[in-house]
Amino acid sequence: MKVNVTIDCTPEEARTFFGLPDLKPMQERMMAEVEQRMRNGLASMEPEAVFKTWLPASVQGMEQVQQMFWSQMSNIAGGQKK
Repeated sequence: MKVNVTIDCTPEEARTFFGLPDLKPMQERMMAEVEQRMRNGLASMEPEAVFKTWLPASVQGMEQVQQMFWSQMSNIAGGQKK
C-alpha cells in the first residue's frame, strides 16, 4: 500500500505547526548590528585603504607590472640620452 500526503502551506504555517521558533525578529536585529559595525568600520578607514582592501589582488598586481614597465622604459630612455 502506498499513501501520499500533500500539504500546501507557507513556511510560517509549517514552522508554527512543528513548534519551531520564529527567528525573523532576531535576524533583523543581527542584520542591523552587522550593518552598524560595517558603517563604523568604513567610517574609520581612509578612502585609499578601503579601495586597496576592495581591489582584487590581480588589479594591484597589474599596477605593479605597469610601474615596472614604465621604470624600465625610463631607464632605457635615460641610458640612450647619455
